[in-house]
Amino acid sequence: MLDSKAKDEVSRAIRELETKTSAEVVVAVRAVSGHYRHTDWLVGSVLSFAAVCVFLFHPAPFDDDLLPVEILLAFALGGFISANVPPLRRALTSRRLMAENVRRAACAAFVERGISRTRGRTGLLIYVSTFEQRVELVGDIGLDFESLGDDVSAARRRIEVSVETTGGLGAFLAALGDLGAALGRALPRAEDDENELADEVEA
Repeated sequence: MLDSKAKDEVSRAIRELETKTSAEVVVAVRAVSGHYRHTDWLVGSVLSFAAVCVFLFHPAPFDDDLLPVEILLAFALGGFISANVPPLRRALTSRRLMAENVRRAACAAFVERGISRTRGRTGLLIYVSTFEQRVELVGDIGLDFESLGDDVSAARRRIEVSVETTGGLGAFLAALGDLGAALGRALPRAEDDENELADEVEA
């Protein structure tokens, strides 16, 4: 969802969605929403410990003078592997921490993009964070998901699942279309509605 072709397709989907509803939808995509260096350090520490165990228990002789350098290299290698292998880094990072980071980043983006400044207070941010494989929907006070009905809640969940299960761009676009249909029934577009927020994907 970070390449230009995918952004264009999402932008077209947003424009189509907004022909049905008075909601103003903005999609933001981020590669990562938090810092997870502690996970890299954990992998580095484990690899360093493994190097020490090999040194202590392997029957082959080792040069004691090189041990500090070898341990340091093992730590650096572990950290490098963790930082560059997202599935490993994600598996070793707390899901709660990732959810909190995405939620915090989404709320910050909502404010920074001025999504609360629409006339009807119907701005909606769909914030996608690819590393965490999470999506956060932040709505203005005019978009109370609980009061908009089960259809909107179900469509919201489909968008979340499309990212959490790495369903790909197609699944996300389909879920976005479902959300537009549900919002169109719960919050139909008025004749005097104007497009107040940019449709282009922010990345």
